[in-house]
Amino acid sequence: MTRVPAEHIQASVDWVRGRMPATPDVALVLGSGLGDYADGLSRRTFFPATDIPHYPVSTVEGHRGALVFAELGGRTVLALQGRIHLYECNDLTKVLYPILVAAGLGVRTLVVTNAAGGINRLFVPGDLMLITDQIDLMLERMPAGMAPSRRTRLYDEGLTRRAEELASARRIPVRRGVYAGVTGPSYETAAEVAMISRIGGDAVGMSTVKEVICASALGIRVLGISCITNKATGIGSAKLDHSEVRDVAGKVRRDFALLLTDVIRAL
Repeated sequence: MTRVPAEHIQASVDWVRGRMPATPDVALVLGSGLGDYADGLSRRTFFPATDIPHYPVSTVEGHRGALVFAELGGRTVLALQGRIHLYECNDLTKVLYPILVAAGLGVRTLVVTNAAGGINRLFVPGDLMLITDQIDLMLERMPAGMAPSRRTRLYDEGLTRRAEELASARRIPVRRGVYAGVTGPSYETAAEVAMISRIGGDAVGMSTVKEVICASALGIRVLGISCITNKATGIGSAKLDHSEVRDVAGKVRRDFALLLTDVIRAL
């Protein structure tokens, strides 16, 4: 695995920094069907990914591909509308690129979200799951210097507990669980889902794990939230498709937005 060209990262950071309204200390990665959250934030400054030098562009439906600076809770927040998936580009450096740019802009806290299939049989579509740990099944080696030198807790327990408290205050039910990241783009088979369940996975998706490893290596604390949009193959009987992911994410948008806003304000 090659290293991300430092000069490319710096060019992207310099381009954005010269135009952004203020330095962000919090970044949000908005996953499938959740990108509309940024549209409700105040004092937005919007940068299409296509305008930023060297910045990769998402090709997946439901991922707009933009950087949005906005004001929330008295702080400047950087929202990444959409992400790059490994199956789109077969280039891990592009998957990590937005995290590296966010770090270069001064971000010290990352809230990463995704849509995921429920493996834990207690989960139902529409649940929000606070990610406590992850299983990396992408089988792609991190670039040099992009992995923690020693194994640390990837998801900040203090942030997770705070999110749980805020959800309880709102009477928003949340789950805790382990997220398993696979390459995709095909949905997992029933046998693969059974395997992930046996090794401790509660939900499965096609993103997040590499971004979080990278953020941890950069000293960024991470909170992870999965929107359970469907029961994984073999757990539920319905045929899976991407429209179902977007539909369920849309139905829980209010709870998701309330919780995310409360978390950012409480940081």
